[in-house]
Amino acid sequence: MDEQFRINKYLAMHGIATRRDADKLIEAGKVFVNGKRAVLGLKVTEKDKVEIAGKSSKKLLYYAYNKPRGVVTHSPQKGEEDVLSSIKLKGVFPIGRLDKDSEGLLILTNDGRITDRLLSPNYDHEKEYLVRTRTLLKKFHLNVMENGMELDDIKTKPCKTKQINEKTFKIILTEGKKHQIRRMCDSLNIPIDTLKRIRVMNIKLGTLKQNEYREIKGEELEEFLHLLSL
Repeated sequence: MDEQFRINKYLAMHGIATRRDADKLIEAGKVFVNGKRAVLGLKVTEKDKVEIAGKSSKKLLYYAYNKPRGVVTHSPQKGEEDVLSSIKLKGVFPIGRLDKDSEGLLILTNDGRITDRLLSPNYDHEKEYLVRTRTLLKKFHLNVMENGMELDDIKTKPCKTKQINEKTFKIILTEGKKHQIRRMCDSLNIPIDTLKRIRVMNIKLGTLKQNEYREIKGEELEEFLHLLSL
């Protein structure tokens, strides 16, 4: 038997509308399933023909992208290459940034609502990084990071860390101050060799190769939007 989804969840999973907006479209009589007007709570499968009457808005797109080291997120200077010029995707933009010397996961989308929900300090959304240092790590280094640090004009929030080996650790932040991890490590005199973002909320870098991207869809997209309260 084909898996069934509530119509609002189906529309959210396909990037057509959030659950909340889908309910509004249904209540307005603009959603049709197999030629019949949909009602709230209706269940559909992938085999059903779902249409939105008079819908002129573009389909919302979401991608996970693995930014290589040396590529800038945006606003390239002379001789630099940015994310959108290095891939074939059109009509999307990166959410947030990774500095030129960092690599890993970026979310690319055409959904402008995501920017504030993901980057605003009013929301605590996890971002996970894998960091390799050039010198040996000590337990107290990670303890200091976890408790929050005074860095010139800012104080970082408490975070989570996990040591992988003598020169590698993972760190989970719920904020994203400029060059935060690099500044934390510099303050502790532990120079960074590589810095890679491996997760944003429920979106994982996984096995994506450098400069590759994949579409975020289905249950993964549904959870992502739900965590953003969209």
